[in-house]
Amino acid sequence: MPAPRNTFVEGDNLDVLAGLAEGSVDVAYLDPPYNRDTALLYRDRSAVARAGAADRHAAWVAMMRPRLAEVRRVLAPEGAVFVSIDDREVAHLRLLLDEVFGEAAFVAQVVVNLNAKGRQLGGGFAVSHEYLLVYARDARRCRLDPTSPDAVDPADFGHTAEDGRRYRLLPLRNTNKRFRPSTAPTLHYPLHGDPGTGRVSCVPFDGATEVHPVFGDGAPAVWRWSAPLVAQRSDDLVCRTVRGRLGERVDVFQRDWLTPERRKKLTTIWLAEEIGSTDTAVAEVTALVGKAFDSPKPTGLLRRVVATYPADARVLDPFAGSGTTGHAVALLNAADGGTRTCLSINAGEPVRPGSAAAEAGFATVADVTRARLRAVDATLGGGYAEGVGEGFTPR
Repeated sequence: MPAPRNTFVEGDNLDVLAGLAEGSVDVAYLDPPYNRDTALLYRDRSAVARAGAADRHAAWVAMMRPRLAEVRRVLAPEGAVFVSIDDREVAHLRLLLDEVFGEAAFVAQVVVNLNAKGRQLGGGFAVSHEYLLVYARDARRCRLDPTSPDAVDPADFGHTAEDGRRYRLLPLRNTNKRFRPSTAPTLHYPLHGDPGTGRVSCVPFDGATEVHPVFGDGAPAVWRWSAPLVAQRSDDLVCRTVRGRLGERVDVFQRDWLTPERRKKLTTIWLAEEIGSTDTAVAEVTALVGKAFDSPKPTGLLRRVVATYPADARVLDPFAGSGTTGHAVALLNAADGGTRTCLSINAGEPVRPGSAAAEAGFATVADVTRARLRAVDATLGGGYAEGVGEGFTPR
């Protein structure tokens, strides 16, 4: 019988992490408490609660340090950690991650737009963002893939071939002025093209014009492709007449095809229209267990995070909250047939009086996590279990 795709453990995450085997996780996502006015609800919460305003940052860092150290230990050498945080603690967290993982392990600081309109309460600006800090376990071995098919915009491919395939035109000329005949002499050679038919060849043919790579100011340039590659893929090239600063000239372009497997690098700004917002996240939780969480993360954010790793990734969320990470893993597996597993951990802290969870009848945040992941299994399948099992082997 296959291992369940979603596993939940109720308890202090520091204790649970200490029981996991070293290197047993591929990617971890952390959404820790952001050190606002409410006390942190972990066994070391009393130290934070007692701290004055000047000491709260230090107390928060002291709470986070051992947990991040344990996360680093359980990450595989190829793994990475993603940590959500707001303006209040981002500077302290960045320094702490540098300390625990090493400055060389830094991958990215992503701006995440979860509230397009911005928070209208309080003074100052209407804050519409938070951050996602990304660190590798070992920068040299990290398998994180920062590309995604979702980042590809079909509108960029405005041409259509006779067979229906879409493409865009890219200059075959290397536009980087560091590459020129003196630095890349083998890529400076003439091509032959007919702007009437679009045909391109390495050798002369009837009706062809000799085409040399030049910059817009007429200075000699080089091609991006070698002559053998041009000969091999001449059907992917087209000759056209263009108008530049010096008037009309004949130039060669590459047909860059839009394919189903095409991917593009993710930027470091993730918009709500791409990954969802706090409002859509609330709707996702409500659809499964009722309105039980005030500020959950949208599954679109976590699907993007988890998709930076292969379809058999072992995922860890030690601050599981409403269970968004486990939900995102189930959605990805349902979409692509993946075998990802997710271990979600949350302490049994009581919900706040008057909160959405309290109104929905939940006694603890762990009850919300548990209810959502059970509903995810009932809706999407994949299995659900409690307690550490196969895929997250205890020491």
